[in-house]
Amino acid sequence: MARIEHFNNPNAPKPNSIVVAVTVFVQDEHGRVLLIERTDNGLWALPGGAQDFGEYIAETAVRETREEAGVEVEVTGVVGIYTNPNHVVEYSDGEVRQQFSICFRARYSDGQPATSDESSDVRWIRQVDLDGLPIHPSMRLRIDHGFAQRNEPYIG
Repeated sequence: MARIEHFNNPNAPKPNSIVVAVTVFVQDEHGRVLLIERTDNGLWALPGGAQDFGEYIAETAVRETREEAGVEVEVTGVVGIYTNPNHVVEYSDGEVRQQFSICFRARYSDGQPATSDESSDVRWIRQVDLDGLPIHPSMRLRIDHGFAQRNEPYIG
């Protein structure tokens, strides 16, 4: 299913849903962050996705990282909570979702980066190489907050 990200766009369609979702900021032993190239929009992003019924939210983070990136992680904290009402995602099925995402910090535990139906590429990326990648501004904010090692989670 295709998606269009609307960010601070006054002509964006009005949202018709809010879904609890996660993203996961995880670094390897060299300080690189794990990113996926999304198949639905071609942008680079942290692994993540929507919570399933019967799942604790930290389990969502672990499952989504495994499914999208082939890597096992352990959740260790919260980078931030991202709820900007001026960021909506329009899906090809008619859903228009207002952003609600909890970005978790996680520790790498096992596995090698591997693609999935949702990721056409998966890589460990150095912070200095981020500017060369197409990354949505809201995702870049989460990545920057993850690298910043803030004492308190971002709430916005």
